[in-house]
Amino acid sequence: MSNRIQQMPNQLINQIAAGEVVERPASVVKELLENCLDAGATKIDIDIEQGGAKLIRIRDNGQGIHQDDLALALSRHATSKVRSLDDLEHIQSLGFRGEALPSIASISRMTIISRQVEADAYKVQGQDEQSADISPAAHGFGTTIEVRDLFYNVPARRKFLRTEKTEFNHLEDVVKRIALSHFDVEVSLNHNQRAIKLWRAATDLKSQEQRIVEVCGKAFIEQSQSMCFEATNLKIHGWIALPSFSRSQADMQYFFVNGRIIRDKLVTHAIRQAYQDVLYHGRHPAYVLFLQLDPAMVDVNAHPTKHEVRFRESRMVHDFLFRGIHKALADVRPSDIQAESNQAEHNQGESSLIKNTLDLTPATVPNRYSDVQTMANTSGATLPSVPSASGSMQSTSFGRSAYTGPTKQSHLALQVNEQIKAYANLSRGLSETNHLPKDLPDSNDIPPLGFAVAQLHGIYILSQTAAGMVVVDMHAAHERVTYERMKQQLEQGTLVSQPLLVPISVNLSEKEAELAEEQSELFSELGFELDRSGPESLRIRQVPVILARADAEMLVRDVLSDLISYGNSNRIREAINAVLGTMACHGAVRANRNLTVPEMNVLLRDMENTERSGQCNHGRPTWTEFSLDVMDKWFLRGQ
Repeated sequence: MSNRIQQMPNQLINQIAAGEVVERPASVVKELLENCLDAGATKIDIDIEQGGAKLIRIRDNGQGIHQDDLALALSRHATSKVRSLDDLEHIQSLGFRGEALPSIASISRMTIISRQVEADAYKVQGQDEQSADISPAAHGFGTTIEVRDLFYNVPARRKFLRTEKTEFNHLEDVVKRIALSHFDVEVSLNHNQRAIKLWRAATDLKSQEQRIVEVCGKAFIEQSQSMCFEATNLKIHGWIALPSFSRSQADMQYFFVNGRIIRDKLVTHAIRQAYQDVLYHGRHPAYVLFLQLDPAMVDVNAHPTKHEVRFRESRMVHDFLFRGIHKALADVRPSDIQAESNQAEHNQGESSLIKNTLDLTPATVPNRYSDVQTMANTSGATLPSVPSASGSMQSTSFGRSAYTGPTKQSHLALQVNEQIKAYANLSRGLSETNHLPKDLPDSNDIPPLGFAVAQLHGIYILSQTAAGMVVVDMHAAHERVTYERMKQQLEQGTLVSQPLLVPISVNLSEKEAELAEEQSELFSELGFELDRSGPESLRIRQVPVILARADAEMLVRDVLSDLISYGNSNRIREAINAVLGTMACHGAVRANRNLTVPEMNVLLRDMENTERSGQCNHGRPTWTEFSLDVMDKWFLRGQ
C-alpha cells in the first residue's frame, strides 16, 4: 500500500461523512425534517417502511428547490443558508453545513422531487453531483425526498441496525421532538402504510397543550406549570412538571434553543439545581422548555449532529435558567395546583402563564383569610417554633414560642434536639369540636387548602375545601414551612464566619489555585477566606459557622470544579441548606402529636403562603386533594 498522500474520491468522502451524520434511519429523518422547516414548510408528511431501512419518504409544502440547484444539492458543502462567516455566527436555520443530502445519497438510493411556485417540477437521482440525473416530474408545490435501501452499499453499517420496532421507536422520538419544536407545523407519520400520528398545527395555547398531551401524555400537562421568564436578550418559556411528576429516568426532558433540540450538560445542571429543593432523591424532572436568545450568543457548530451547543456567556445562561425555573417552582401555591386541575381554569389560555422578572424576592400572597388567623389568635393557637438561622427558636405564628433563649452560633448545628417540645406551651382549652368557622363562607372565599376538620392517626390533617377534601402530612408540611423561613432569615442577615485555629492546607493544580485567587470575592461572600500559599496550594483560614463541622477542603475543591465546568457553583449554598434542612426536620412537629383545629388551620394558612410547600425538604409530597367527583365515583353516586 502506498504511503503517498492522495485525494479521496467524492463517494468515499461522502460515505465517511455519513458515518458522522447518519447513525440510523432516525438520523436521516432528523436531517430531512430540519431541511423542511428551513424551507418554511407548514405541512410535513412522513412515510416509513420497515423502520426506515427500506423506505423513508418525506414531503413538505415549503418553497422548493430551483431546477438548476437540484444537482448541486448532492454536492458536499453546498447550501442556501450560509454565505459568509457573519451568517454562520448569526445562524438561525437548523441546517447549515450542506453535508446531509450528499451523505445520505452516498449510502442509499435517493430521489428528490421539487417544485417552486410558478415553475415546473423536476426530480434528481444519483449519489453525487457528477452522477445526478435530472428529469421532469409531476409534483405539487414543495419537495419530496425519498430514501430507499439505507446502507445497501455499506453492509458493515447495515448489520448494526436493530429490529424494525426499535428503529421505528427511535425515529418516532425524533418526529415527536420536531413536532414539539414547531407548533405551527402540521406533521403526519405513517409506518408500513398505516397512520401512526397526526399533529395538526397548533396556533393557541389550548391546541399547543393538546399537542404536548399527544407527545408527553395527559398526566404531564395536568401536573405541569406553564412559565415565561425574560431578561435582556434572553427568554425562556414552556412547561415544567411539578415535582410530584418526577421520573425514574430523564426520558421526558425536551429543551429547545431557538427552535433546535439540544442536549447540553450546562442546561441539565441548571435545571437540576432549580429542582434540587423539591425533587426526591434519584428522580428526574420533566419539562418542555424553549430558550430564545440572540443567535450570536450561541455556537451551534459544535457537534456533527448539532445536538450540543456552546453558549458564549455560559455563566449568564446558567444563572438565567436556574433563576427562572427556581422562581417558577417557588411561585406554585396550592391555589395554583388546584386551578390547574380544574378544566375550566385550565382552558382559559394565556391567563395561566407566569410572568416573572429577574427579581428573586419571594412572592407575597395576600392573606384573604384573615378571619381564620384571627380565630386562631383569639384562641391562643400557635405553630411550633422555628429554629432560626442564628440558632434561637422563633414563633411561627401567634402566641409564645417554646424556647426564646439565645444560642451560640458556633454550636448552631448541635442546638436542635431530635424532639422539640414545640407545642408544650400552646394555649389550652380549645374546643376540639369547633372544626369549621360558625359562618362558613361560600366556595369562592374558602382558602385553597380549606379548613381543618380533624387529625387522622396523629399524622395527617383532614381539611374540607371548596372542591372536596385535602389530606396533609403535618410533619412534612411544617418541615417545609420551617425550612423556607430559616432560609429567608439567613438571606436577610449576614453569614457569620469563624477563623480556624489551624488553617487547612489544600493542594490543587495551578489552574485551580489561580481560579480560587480570581474568585476570592465569591468565596468571601460565602463565608470562606482563602490565601494562596504556593503555585499549587491554598490555605483555608475562615469558614462559615454553620459549616463548622463540614469538610471544608472537599467543599472548596467541589466549588472550583463547578466553576471550571459551569462557570458557577452552589455547592456551599447546598451544604448550608442541607444543615438548615436537618434543623427543620428535627424542629418540625412530630407524628402522634395531637393538634387542635385552630393550630391545624394556622399550618394550612402558612402552607398557602410558603414557597414550594407542595414538597418537604426531601422531595416527598406534603398534601394531596380528592375532588367531589372522585369521591362520588367511590360510592357510585350519580350512576
